[in-house]
Amino acid sequence: MTVAISPNLSELRERVNQMQGRPASQPVSTHPALAGLLQLQTGASYGVDSASLAIALMAGPSADGAWCGIVGSAELGLEAAAAAGVELRRTILVPDPGDAWLEVTAALIDVLGVVVLRAPSHVSDGEVARLSARLRQRGAILIAWGDWPRCEARLTMRDAQWGGLGQGHGHLQARQVTVDVQRGTAPARSGRLWLPDTDLAIRRVDEQPAVLRSVS
Repeated sequence: MTVAISPNLSELRERVNQMQGRPASQPVSTHPALAGLLQLQTGASYGVDSASLAIALMAGPSADGAWCGIVGSAELGLEAAAAAGVELRRTILVPDPGDAWLEVTAALIDVLGVVVLRAPSHVSDGEVARLSARLRQRGAILIAWGDWPRCEARLTMRDAQWGGLGQGHGHLQARQVTVDVQRGTAPARSGRLWLPDTDLAIRRVDEQPAVLRSVS
């Protein structure tokens, strides 16, 4: 198990002390690109189908001062995360927790505001219940990349279009996607986002770029 970015332990202890007696559910800063689609709440878990959406959910709380953790993934690009607003100096990375993923995730929930987990292929009801109770107790947020039962909401991407390609030349520079947010059995909410734009930022689409190419 490797920790790539380590926080100051005294600051983490202060974080634990601040969370004592914290209400189970409070609104948390959410990335402006998701306005009208989702409001993050403490004590909840959220499912995503891509690293890009995991970054988008993590970026709002991180930019507002939250400590964050990433468990079980070396694929989540730190450069892209930083460009989206994630503060890497307040981020702990555990790329390969192995069979100890549950214990590692639970320990980080104890001291961090947001934990991104690359969900294992199989997660038992007991494991979900254990982490859900921990989230409510600590007032933290879990972002599960992959299948995760009983999420507060699940975010998925579709209809990707890339910008930057000319007539058989050039480089992919920006991507538009439609993001669907599903909460229970309610109708999904959808929005068109740059994920990312040419500056690697995440924002709502307000104008069409010059050249777009549909991809599957």
